[in-house]
Amino acid sequence: MTAGEGGNAGGRGDEGRRVRRCPWAGSDPLYLDYHDRQWGVPVHDDRELFEMLLLEGAQAGLSWLTILRRREEYRRVFAGFDPHLLARWGERQIAKALADPGIVRNRLKVAAAVRNARAFVALAEERGSFDRYLWELAGGAPRQNRRRQLADLPAETAESRALSRDLRARGFTFVGPTICYAFMQAVGVVNDHLVSCFRYKEVAALKASSN
Repeated sequence: MTAGEGGNAGGRGDEGRRVRRCPWAGSDPLYLDYHDRQWGVPVHDDRELFEMLLLEGAQAGLSWLTILRRREEYRRVFAGFDPHLLARWGERQIAKALADPGIVRNRLKVAAAVRNARAFVALAEERGSFDRYLWELAGGAPRQNRRRQLADLPAETAESRALSRDLRARGFTFVGPTICYAFMQAVGVVNDHLVSCFRYKEVAALKASSN
């Protein structure tokens, strides 16, 4: 998620009560569900972490809602986001993916997904898991920020720049500091829900211990 898409700050909860959300959630049901159930929740499953890293890279130059609407298609095309399967792809599989209208057909991004799968598998084997690698860099627990308005959300941070540098050194692509920070927000390395959002305290209360 990037904070460029505005919308209504309020909404209706499941019980019909008025709730306050981060304004970027807008009013699209898919976006609301992503905001309310996924964004900022600490993730420790390697497949889920790979999925979010791949999707954040796919978003580059596009809106996050564009990618969300194609998420199931990406799952279908990219082997269920299994990095071990994707790492074995060759030119034939890449060409088949590029012919599929279900995803954003950008050769650089599709090739990057395969390259990143190989780098992801190598890193997970080296460190025991990508989960362990990521959360050790994060200090073992989510950073609880206290953002009060969208303008307070940075595009990148010192931590995302450090993550970007290390991933690039390991062979990853489409992992610039902005993409890395969006990834960190999405998988709960940082809690960037606005303090006025009903999810801020809920996400802050979640346990972050890895498997």
